[in-house]
Amino acid sequence: MKEYGSNIQKLVEHVVSVSDRDTRTKHAHILVELMRQIHPQMREGIDYSKKLWDDLYIMANFDLDVDSPFPAPPKEILGKKPNQIPYNQHHLKHRYYGRNLEILVLKATVAPTFDERKAFVSYLVRLMQSFFLNWNKDTIETESCLQQILELSGFKLKPEVDALRADGLIPDASPKDSGRGPSRQPLQRESKLNFRNNNNRNNNNRNNNNNRFKNNNRRRNNP
Repeated sequence: MKEYGSNIQKLVEHVVSVSDRDTRTKHAHILVELMRQIHPQMREGIDYSKKLWDDLYIMANFDLDVDSPFPAPPKEILGKKPNQIPYNQHHLKHRYYGRNLEILVLKATVAPTFDERKAFVSYLVRLMQSFFLNWNKDTIETESCLQQILELSGFKLKPEVDALRADGLIPDASPKDSGRGPSRQPLQRESKLNFRNNNNRNNNNRNNNNNRFKNNNRRRNNP
């Protein structure tokens, strides 16, 4: 096995040639520990230990009679092909959005209130536009996104889509927004504004104090 190198292969052949079974077992355990040190980045655990012993048996061509913590693997594993993973047969109407978007559209249809569904659809439009840019150079119109959401929902979101067509999208909407109370974004903007105002006041106070200090120094130097 290439990952262990030719020297390990020679040691394996030497272990197989040892006549005394107890000595052979002792050398096999030492060799497995050496194989472990060759790949220190591998995690410790029973699965990794079993893999090391399996590799030892394979390098010995399954001709190794020792007392090991694991049974020798069957010879058939060398020619056994891995199980094939079937391709996803789910048909995506818009592949550049992915399956997750279809799941989100279904979640939007079961949102408890009309305002929450509107906010959810507004969020989906922004999300679709960002996904679309990953695959295309041009942007996609809001109306196209609304129509695609309408089709993906089986036209269950028609009242919400019609309302958004008439009134426009909800700015900074997220699936948790209900539309009935203040959103997080205005609060964040208000906090930032208050922070800036406080900083401006502090800066003005510092400037005034510095000016007073300079004027006092001038008076002392010029009696």
